[in-house]
Amino acid sequence: MREIVIGFLASMFFAVTFILNRSMELSGGSWLWSSSLRFIFMFPFFLLIVFFRRNGKQVLQEIKKQPLPWIMWSFVGFVMFYAPLTYAASYGPGWLIAGTWQITIIAGALLVPFFFTEKVKTAKGMKTVRKKTPKKSLAISLFILAGVLLIQLQHASSLPLHTFIAGILPVLIAACAYPLGNRKMMEISGGRLDTFQRIFGMTLVSLPFWLLLSFIAFIDSGAPSTDQVVQTFIVAVFSGVIATTLFFVATDRVKHNQGKLAAVEATQSTQVLFVLAGEVFLLSSPLPNGLAIGGLFIIMLGMLLHSYLSKLSSPSQRTPFLFHKSKGEKL
Repeated sequence: MREIVIGFLASMFFAVTFILNRSMELSGGSWLWSSSLRFIFMFPFFLLIVFFRRNGKQVLQEIKKQPLPWIMWSFVGFVMFYAPLTYAASYGPGWLIAGTWQITIIAGALLVPFFFTEKVKTAKGMKTVRKKTPKKSLAISLFILAGVLLIQLQHASSLPLHTFIAGILPVLIAACAYPLGNRKMMEISGGRLDTFQRIFGMTLVSLPFWLLLSFIAFIDSGAPSTDQVVQTFIVAVFSGVIATTLFFVATDRVKHNQGKLAAVEATQSTQVLFVLAGEVFLLSSPLPNGLAIGGLFIIMLGMLLHSYLSKLSSPSQRTPFLFHKSKGEKL
């Protein structure tokens, strides 16, 4: 239950991304700057965190052991996640992007059998098998997704087809890349790194890609405006630092339970609620109609079901939030 609350808080801060990315696009800002500046601004924050906690050297050692997996899955989890998301903001409103993004709540569960294995004890000894999709959690996530689709129906009919497609396809890529990259990096780090270390390492190895995107942005559209720099900094702090840390903490706490992991990932569905509220008050979007309100109730009911299912399988002992110690970490 506690992990779901953490995921819910992460969702609230993540919503800033969709609202401000759309705001920057409406004011003429380049999606390349919106994308690259967020991670460039994130890097000093996590550099300071690992510096003061004196465990940055451990991250570098882990990267040195497996450089290619770190680069590949950090690219998937960060670059293939955020670059398509900001690109999509050029073609669709925040509610469309946030709504389509909810595919991530089922993408993580569906990808499990294809990318993840585990060792199980059999009569013949230990055997490596593919992990199974958590069916109950997947069913509830599909139920939540139905609520998201109801919200989308209010607006989708008013959009041109090409805008609708351009605003959806990149988000579908991002929605699959984010949980896949996150889960694979948890697997690669193997519990040896804590949340801050893992985010720092992923940001570090993906930094060359963001610097390349910022160079392309400068050649293509010149330097970013002051307004875009300020808004991107806000996104970096609220979404990149606070939300990413909360979400990674929640998923790290339940990484050995696929059902609970799916439940935590499903908390991201509540982003639609925050984005709708933010766009109504900040960007003067229309209020939800009766159908959309029904979708909101379905999302909330689905999250309650996920919380109940998660509580049934909760262990009696929990790791204190943010204060657990990774193997080899010096406090």
